[in-house]
Formats: sequence, structure tokens, C-alpha cells
Amino acid sequence: MLCVSPPSPGGPCAAGPHRPPARNARGGTVTMRIGSPGRTMATTKPTEQRRRWRLARFKNSAAAAPPAGGRLQASGIPPPPPPLPARTTAERLGSLREMRRVWWVCGLGYWVQGFRCFPWLALNFHLTRGLGLSPAALQLVQNAGNLPLVAKPLFGVLSDAVYISRAHRLPYISIGALLQLIAWGTLAIIPVTGDTFPTQMACILIGNLGASVTEVVSDAVVTEFSRTQKAGVLQSYAFIALAAGSLLGNLSGGYVLLRTQEPKTMFTAFSFLLGLQLALSLNTKETLPSSRGNFNSHHVRTSLSDNLRKQFSNLMVAINEEQIFYPLMWIMTSFAVVPILSGTMFCFQTQYLKLDPSIIGLSKVVGQVMVLSLTLLYNNYLKKIPLRRLVAGVQTMYALAVLSDLVLVKQVNLMLGIPNEIYVFCFSALAEAIAQFKVLPFSVLLSSLCPPGYEGSLFAFFTSGLVFSAILSGVFGVGLSSLIGVSGGDYSSFSLGILLQCLAALLPLGWISFLPEKWTADDKILKPR
Repeated sequence: MLCVSPPSPGGPCAAGPHRPPARNARGGTVTMRIGSPGRTMATTKPTEQRRRWRLARFKNSAAAAPPAGGRLQASGIPPPPPPLPARTTAERLGSLREMRRVWWVCGLGYWVQGFRCFPWLALNFHLTRGLGLSPAALQLVQNAGNLPLVAKPLFGVLSDAVYISRAHRLPYISIGALLQLIAWGTLAIIPVTGDTFPTQMACILIGNLGASVTEVVSDAVVTEFSRTQKAGVLQSYAFIALAAGSLLGNLSGGYVLLRTQEPKTMFTAFSFLLGLQLALSLNTKETLPSSRGNFNSHHVRTSLSDNLRKQFSNLMVAINEEQIFYPLMWIMTSFAVVPILSGTMFCFQTQYLKLDPSIIGLSKVVGQVMVLSLTLLYNNYLKKIPLRRLVAGVQTMYALAVLSDLVLVKQVNLMLGIPNEIYVFCFSALAEAIAQFKVLPFSVLLSSLCPPGYEGSLFAFFTSGLVFSAILSGVFGVGLSSLIGVSGGDYSSFSLGILLQCLAALLPLGWISFLPEKWTADDKILKPR
């Protein structure tokens, strides 16, 4: 007979041999026993009153217990902050609109950064024709003007650690735009004489200082948002905005300079554009993934010195990671070891070949179109190629593009029936475009490796390292020009300098093993070396 009953010592199933009791789903026991047919089946389960009594006892004990904050305060530990209230649908929609406005500010910042070639084209003509600087002096001024860009890690740490009115990105964009507005506005006012050269040099330094602040913060914003997007997409959009600004700046710069022959007009136009950027950043509320949580954290409430010290310490820890250190070293040395002869080439094209500024501007347009094309190609296809193989191919293309300048210097293009204007228009900015695109895969790699909260610091170190490498390459270019005897009226040995430059561009392939062999932009994790 089957008997179902609770296990009681004197129950009807207590006597006689039986199998071990088994627990049923409702908490009773099921006992198998062979007995007389007069026995009946009984089922017992916990009563509803017992369940209610247990629930009431649990509620009474919870109500009688002291609050968690009191226990934490008694033990010396401060209570945790109260949770943030849930946002309504209207608040979420408003936050989404503000986030889009942040993207407009960031996108405009990248576009203005690319459009800086518009006033710089006029500034180069102003320095060579208005002040009569030699090719070596022009290149020294260009590289000396980039010195504020080396201080980018400081600006990155400040934007990560120091909040201004509950925000730590957009206020710095406003400060950078204001500094650039002051610099270029002053250049548009002061007279073009040799006596004002110190003032003009100070304006160049202040303008690049403001540009470095804006660039650092824009890179940090892209890195923060890229955590919630597909790998490489936001970096590609930033490069597209940068290339679009450069395209329009070079296209319009050569035309305006050819028509007006007045650099101050271009300085004034760029100042109005900076004023627009400043007004947009001031009227936009910051809505970032880090803005709401980080402001209430202990990291922000600490003293400024402790906060900055912690940021620098964490930055050094992040940089010393092999996964970050070796790619950074490769990209920086790949720029530093190649002597840049941009100032010499500019003087060769304008003074020796007598080319119009519109031709040089249009050649930059072709270069930016190539950057746009390569960026779109990378976003769709090239990011699936392992990083080491991709960068090796790009570096080889860069060396060949540098070698293409030899055709112009030796006038081989004229032997082939190609005018100088056509050749400069098609190939002059090829090497510069490839060098600009080479940075994109490394930006995607660092975005995937950057620790949360240190986006500004790490990318500021990255970009400042690139600027410092460019300054070194420019200094090497000036030394190379002086060594081989290139001057404003003698370009006979310029071809030797281009050959040495091409060989130097192949040197970084010797330590290409610094880069991860199998990592692609679709990988979220980079395996250790």
C-alpha cells in the first residue's frame, strides 16, 4: 500500500518495514509501505496560517532592526550615498537631445580642427612673402609653433580630474575655442611688419595651445561614447569630419588667397568660425556617460592635488602596460625617424616652380579626399585586416608616396608630358594623407584598451607624443636641408634629401613586431604579448 504522511513517530506508517522517506514538492514526505488494505492514503502540507506567521515574523524582525546607515556610522564607515532617482521619459528624451548637441559640438570641433589649414595656408604665405623667411626659418617657425601641443597630457588629466560647473569636457572646449579666437583675431588686426614678429609668434603659440585643448577633449568624448558603439565607427566619423574640414579649408583657402592676396581676410573669416564654435559649446549642456556618475564619486570630491596625482599615477600605470606601450612606441618612432621637408617643398613649389597658391590648396583637397576614401574603406573592409599587416602595408605606401616627390624635383613629369600644376595637384599631398590615415587604426586600438575615466589622459599622451615626434622629424628635416646644402635659391641637392627621406620611412618596418600580430578592430580584448 502507498501511504503519504508527515514523519511522526506514532503515525499510522510508523510501524513496519518501509522505504526511506522522499520529500515531495510541497514540503511533506512520501513514504512507501506494504500494509493492510484497510489503510488509507493521507496527504499533509504546511498550512496557510503557518506561512503567514513566518512572513509576519520576518517583517517584524526587519522593522525592529536598526537602519544600515546607523550601523555604518557606529562602525566609523560613512553610509553609502542614496540612489539616484529614476528618470522619467521626458528626462530621458531631454538627455538624448542634449547628447546629440554634445555630438554637434564635438563634430564641429573636428571640422574646425581640419579647417585650420585655411588660415595656416595664408600664414605660410604671410611669413614667406610678407616677412621674407627662408625655407629653414619657415620650418623652424612651424615646428616651434607646435610646442604647446606637447603639453596635451596635462590638459587631458585636467579634463579627466577637474570639473567646472558639474562638467569636465565642454568647458574645456569653450576655453580652447576662446584662446584660438584671441590668437587669430589678433593676427587679423596687427600690421604685417618685421617689428611685430614676436607678437605674431605669440599668437601662433596661443592659437595652437587652444587647438590642443579642444583636440584632447574631443578625443576623450569620442572614446567615452565609443564604448557603447561598434568598434571603430565613431573614430571613423571623427576622421571624416576632420577630413571634410581640411577639404573645404584647402579648397577655399587657395581660391580666396589667389583672389584677395590678403591673409588678414582669411584670419578674420576663421575668427568668425571660432566664435560660432564658442557660442555653441557655451549653450550646450554636457551629457556624457561620465558626467552624472563621476561627479558624485569620491574621486571627484577629493582635493585637487590628490586628484591630479592619482590621475598621473594611473596614466603611468596604463602607459606601462605592454599592450599599450609597444604600439605607442611604434607609431611615435615611425614619425620621428622620418625627416620632414615640408617647408623646403613649399618654398620649392612657390619660389622655384612659381605655382599659384590655388594649385597648392587644391592638392591638399585631393589629399583629404584620399583620407576620406581610406577612412570609409577602413570602416567597411580594412579594419578586418590584422593590425600588423595593415600598418606594414600603409607604411610601405607612405615610403613610395615620399619617393614620388622625386619625380617633381627632377622634372621627370615634364619629360612625360605632365605639367607641374597637374602633377602637384594629383600627387603633392599623397604622403601627408597616408601619414594622417595611419593614425586611425591606433586610435581604435587605444579606444578598446583605455581604462574608463582616463580617456582624456591617455589620448592626450597619444596625440602629444605624435606632435613631439612631428617636431623631432621637422628638426631633423631642417638639419638635413642644411647638411645637403638646400637653400632658397639652390635646390640642386634636394633630390638627395628626398631619397634619404624615403629610406628613413622604411626603417620602422624593422620593429613592426611591436604591434599585435592578430588583433583587428572587431576584437574587444587584446591578448598579452
